[in-house]
Amino acid sequence: MSNNLSNKALKIDLNCDLGESFGPWKMGNDAKILPLITSANIACGFHAGDPETMLKTVELALENNIAIGAHPGFLDLQGFGRRNIAMTPREVYGLVVYQVGALQGFLQALGGKLHHVKPHGALYNMAATDANLSQAIAHAVADVSKGEAILYGLSGSELIKAGVALEIPVMNEVFSDRTYQEDGTLTSRREADALITDPKESIAQVLQMIEQGTVTATTGKTVKLAADTVCIHGDGITALEFAQEIRETLLQRGIELSSAL
Repeated sequence: MSNNLSNKALKIDLNCDLGESFGPWKMGNDAKILPLITSANIACGFHAGDPETMLKTVELALENNIAIGAHPGFLDLQGFGRRNIAMTPREVYGLVVYQVGALQGFLQALGGKLHHVKPHGALYNMAATDANLSQAIAHAVADVSKGEAILYGLSGSELIKAGVALEIPVMNEVFSDRTYQEDGTLTSRREADALITDPKESIAQVLQMIEQGTVTATTGKTVKLAADTVCIHGDGITALEFAQEIRETLLQRGIELSSAL
């Protein structure tokens, strides 16, 4: 399902979390980010987003011929879905089916197709190490999309393992602006060194992950990983400039940009 690290014909998907405005509150610059990426993860109303925002974002993605995915998270608008919430696997299954179904409604109405599902925030991070939650999410994606949608998960995580076990398509995701621990997990946002703010350092990490199949942990240890899709966040002050720079850098190095497996 994912790229083999020995494969020299390098290809990568550039994904971005979009549609995260809510009512009069605006986040990101979706219209300008969309032409620079290959797949969009659209918020489904629980951690961010609302019907009008979802409608507008799907329309923009279709206009730009960008692969569209659902970005389900915990029902936590105030915490932007980044706070851990204790839920049973059954509850998580329903949470994902509900939100993916909402996006599928817009796609059906507008003539689009669901390409992938990528959990958001705390749900994503909890699933990365919790096999039971990962299995619930993978089953939800498999059931609601009849096994056709790709499951995006942290590279090498329990979420990827759950998708592989169900024989649904998966993409190992890596992050351009987050630091890593020795076990391959992301550094908690509560830590001072969780985010990479230097664009040059961020691009260097992306190239290392794609071209070498490794990432350097905060301890200095080299950690192996697979990179099928790179997340670039669209809500930072310099997000647009960074998206342009990383896209140009990858193309200059002969790396194909594609949302296809």
